[in-house]
Amino acid sequence: MRNTKMLHPLVVEFPLRGEWQSPNTPGTKIPSHGTDRLGTRYAYDFIQVDWDRRGWPSYRSSLAKYLTTGLPINDYYCWGKAIYAPCNGIVTTAEDNYPERTRTNLRSDLKNAYQNAHYFDPMTDDPRSVAGNHIIIKHTEKVYAAVCHLQTGSIQVTVGQSVKKGDFLGRVGHSGNSFGPHLHFQLMDSSDITKAKGLPCAFETYEIYQAGKWLETKNGVPTNRDRIRYSKEE
Repeated sequence: MRNTKMLHPLVVEFPLRGEWQSPNTPGTKIPSHGTDRLGTRYAYDFIQVDWDRRGWPSYRSSLAKYLTTGLPINDYYCWGKAIYAPCNGIVTTAEDNYPERTRTNLRSDLKNAYQNAHYFDPMTDDPRSVAGNHIIIKHTEKVYAAVCHLQTGSIQVTVGQSVKKGDFLGRVGHSGNSFGPHLHFQLMDSSDITKAKGLPCAFETYEIYQAGKWLETKNGVPTNRDRIRYSKEE
């Protein structure tokens, strides 16, 4: 059994609004993505799902269509949803205009994931082939926050810009190494995602749906079974 205990996690604001599920989370396994490369040891993936359908699909169409013809990315519940700054800081990276694939396709997405897992060379390959359109925020000298796979053309910040917790950054997309529209979020110790080590992270506050009620959680780490919700009063 993999260890899921995180010692002294850094606490940040949840970077999304509404209801979400985390299929890959350090609350369930560490490394959450099966590797320590690219600062992903404690990374989260977030998607929106239909909690009333079997298997909690993240798309409106049928499983048969997903497995055969693939689905347009606007068929996914979370595509285009707003992403917000999880912490105060300075933008060190704002990579946009990397093309999104317009449809998901299980075969080609698996091939893409395999190539990146086994053949990605940080010395020669474009980090956007993995991270897609992405933003990195310097929070402190040794703490950087990254949001990845953003919608092409959606990034609203520039390098050198100061951001505050809760500022609008961009929108959830399907760029880079992605099986479907989702937000990949991680903290790391460097602005260079190809060399960074992942840092443990928890969220200041959110709610979990349990036994028909929404219960507040503070400084929490969601698991892949949690139905979570976050809203912020402006």
